[in-house]
Amino acid sequence: MKRLSERQMALLQLLADGAFHSGEQIGERLGISRAAVSQQLKGLRQLGLEIFSVSGRGHALARPLELLDQSYLQQQAGTAPVHCVAVVDSTNDYMMGHLAEWRKGECLLAESQTAGRGRRGRQWVSPFAGQMILSLYWRLEQGLGAAMGLSLVVGVALAETLEAEGYGQIGLKWPNDLYAGGQKLAGILVEMSAIAGGSCHIVIGVGLNLAMTLQQGNTISQPWCALESIAPGRRVQRNRLIAIFIRNLRQALERFEQQGLAPFIERWDHFDIYRDQAVELLLGDERLRGIVRGIDGQGGLLLEGETGIRTYVGGEISLRPVDENINI
Repeated sequence: MKRLSERQMALLQLLADGAFHSGEQIGERLGISRAAVSQQLKGLRQLGLEIFSVSGRGHALARPLELLDQSYLQQQAGTAPVHCVAVVDSTNDYMMGHLAEWRKGECLLAESQTAGRGRRGRQWVSPFAGQMILSLYWRLEQGLGAAMGLSLVVGVALAETLEAEGYGQIGLKWPNDLYAGGQKLAGILVEMSAIAGGSCHIVIGVGLNLAMTLQQGNTISQPWCALESIAPGRRVQRNRLIAIFIRNLRQALERFEQQGLAPFIERWDHFDIYRDQAVELLLGDERLRGIVRGIDGQGGLLLEGETGIRTYVGGEISLRPVDENINI
């Protein structure tokens, strides 16, 4: 886990407005020489930040950034601690490696990840300060069985947060992806650790694209979008959005712990992009086709095929639409 040095942070905060700042001005603000300014800029570029350096004008980020504000997030998000770091291999991996250290509802946020993971081990691309990269710790005293359907609850909390903030075309793809206009906007990765008869430790990872260029996303193998692209001309208020989501997620988890998935099924249906649509399920080498009929009380996918409606549970199942109509 990496935190920026005081000088790196001061430089980044100075450049965050996207305007040009002369080397002389930067040196005076940071109390360093022009040569040292160049070294500090080099360090920021190594984080993946694009910085223009123009003779006679100075240095500027390619686009303005809203950096994580830990004080604001802690104040707005509630009592459980919120931690912000610059770079980490994976917020989920870090939390899973230190399970005994976290309080229920505690959050870890990062500006960027170097080894972020999506479902089924896929790489998660995370440009610096361009996403909400969040992991939250939770514990269910009822054990592992009580966690069935949890990723769907997280998806509902995120979709409802964005819808309430005025973002349209938001939809959920079973079991843990959030889409906008047919393109992937966010992913959810829930990881657990439990022993027989004991409580279940849970780390909930969420990656939400806020701002990402085509170049930054050129290694992503599926259609994707960022929040700023679905609302052109509207500035994404990164810290405000994160704080609201943390509050909503904690409330959703508390209700899930008390009442299970039942209060969320209708809410999931509202966002389900494949409800009553023809789809294909990939289960290893097996391919199944049918019509999606929603989810059951444990979060399983209800698929209507030639022999009726069957339930399928997550894991290594992949879901995708089919072009032709299916007659049941």
